[in-house]
Amino acid sequence: MTTPTSRASRALPLAATLLTATVALYIALVAFGNITDFDSNQQFVRHVLAMDTTFKDDDLMWRAVTSHGLQDAAYVVIIAWEVVAAVVLIGGTWFWGRREYGRARQVSTYGLLMLMVLFGAGFIGVGGEWFAMWQSEDWNGLEAATRVFLLSGVVLLVIHLPGAAPDAD
Repeated sequence: MTTPTSRASRALPLAATLLTATVALYIALVAFGNITDFDSNQQFVRHVLAMDTTFKDDDLMWRAVTSHGLQDAAYVVIIAWEVVAAVVLIGGTWFWGRREYGRARQVSTYGLLMLMVLFGAGFIGVGGEWFAMWQSEDWNGLEAATRVFLLSGVVLLVIHLPGAAPDAD
């Protein structure tokens, strides 16, 4: 007979596995899209860094990066970060599936933190505030960045719940 406690003890690792896999799939698709359709988000990064659709406040415009070389380098770094985060989260999902819970929690934590740094510090902090992305009606990615930041944070909380990684608690 299965007790409610044993069902619950299986449910949290399953939730951790599926949520980690969901975020891994998402960021892998984002990275794939950025690689195979390089120009679309390249234009986004260029406009945000150039601050060409902001209020053009002289007190802020000195922050603008107008060099295409620097803009493209920043975009390549973003893509590389996404690829590494996707690989790390795929690895985390693999460990969840193998029931190597301690390792799964550790690896998944690294991948989720990578996304929280990219979307929180990178897009919300640097893009949103330093480059005043919030001022742009056309090139404002704050809503999407907030979504990914919050999703990653929720998954991070779930994988750290007591019982999510039974042999790591």
